[in-house]
Amino acid sequence: MSLQGKVAIVTGGNSGIGKSIVLALGAAGASVCVDYVVHQDVTEEERVRVEAMRDRLIAVKADVSQVAEVQKLVDETLQAFGRLDIVVNNAGIETRTSVLNTTEAEYDRVMDINLKGAFFGTQIAARQMIEQGEGGRIINISSIHEDWPMPGNTPYCLSKGGMRMLTRNAGVELAPHGITVVGVGPGAVATPINVETMEDPQLMAQLNAAIPLGRMARPEEIANLVVWLASDEASYVTATTVVVDGGMMQFSPGL
Repeated sequence: MSLQGKVAIVTGGNSGIGKSIVLALGAAGASVCVDYVVHQDVTEEERVRVEAMRDRLIAVKADVSQVAEVQKLVDETLQAFGRLDIVVNNAGIETRTSVLNTTEAEYDRVMDINLKGAFFGTQIAARQMIEQGEGGRIINISSIHEDWPMPGNTPYCLSKGGMRMLTRNAGVELAPHGITVVGVGPGAVATPINVETMEDPQLMAQLNAAIPLGRMARPEEIANLVVWLASDEASYVTATTVVVDGGMMQFSPGL
């Protein structure tokens, strides 16, 4: 799958799934703008891989919970590369709080980054893609928890449920412009956000037992799907979520 000549933005693209998406898009030939807020550093191995992209990579510090910052992200991408073809709304946080103990500040922060950021990232990118007149790809990194409850992480689940409907509504609205909007719903992925679980053998055993494939996903397995969705090979996929969970949502221990 070639993305030669394409330009992408990946929000939250400097760690976890986002970093793998950046590297996979770059390996397919795309030029990429990496959005970050914290953790600008990368490991030495990843630094070598990024540097191999030479002049096809820029990094922009932008808080996607602020619409002006999202606009800045797009503007700097256009300044560097002259166009925009692919946006991956990947930035996200969680509080691991419930209905009963979530504060207003915690609720607002999760919704502002996870859902508001994706909404206005979609809007601003779509306007640019329409102006270019060549269609485009918007990919929302959601979660199995857009459908599957996770008690004790309620604001996160609400934000991902909203992202599900953003994907569907925007996919229908933007289809006449040749812009596809697709969600990606990962299950458990081996990233820093899950390090507490990964460092606890008992928790890992419980988690692996709940996944039919018997293991967490590797970040690059999510990234490979994103590259396909960004390519011409996925031209008829829109207004839906592709779940990548090793069968986790369908698992039942039986009776």
